[in-house]
Amino acid sequence: MMNKPLIVMALREESQGLFEQENVVYTGVGKVNAAYALTKALHEHQPDHVINLGSAGSGTFPTSTLVNCTKFIQRDMDATPFGLKLWQTPSDDAPVVLEYGTRVPDLPEGICGTGDSFDVSGKKADYTLVDMEAYALAKICWREKIPFTCLKFISDGADDNAHEDWGESLKEGSKLMFNWWQAQR
Repeated sequence: MMNKPLIVMALREESQGLFEQENVVYTGVGKVNAAYALTKALHEHQPDHVINLGSAGSGTFPTSTLVNCTKFIQRDMDATPFGLKLWQTPSDDAPVVLEYGTRVPDLPEGICGTGDSFDVSGKKADYTLVDMEAYALAKICWREKIPFTCLKFISDGADDNAHEDWGESLKEGSKLMFNWWQAQR
């Protein structure tokens, strides 16, 4: 049960004004901004559950799909020259695929590849969707033992049209995420 949830989104544009009455933190784009904002918010708000809502690209799931992420990969970590596995962080005990997150029934489950680049490759590597913040948020919650739920609205195909499709899909995506959130209350 969530008594003191904290909603975390990268950008206000992703909420389209629907979440303004909620306990929401906008982190800014990227893993560093997300990690800083969540760490600060954990100290200030002391939530009992963190909920990451936002947009993602996918070459696997169709656009307009709400996907529950329970596995996370840091897709821009490549220390393979040191003999490590792809996505493995040197001198870190975290698993390469971080499995952490609440399973939401009736939603497809995805593996989120987080990186500090807007992925337009359309590749379907070891992950099924891409974003720029979720891995950092999941890892902090995992380390701090705070329940974490991550839902991503598929805004684009992570392809050559991604930058155009992303902005056009935000209104629909925010409504889907908000309707899910209202059903939780």
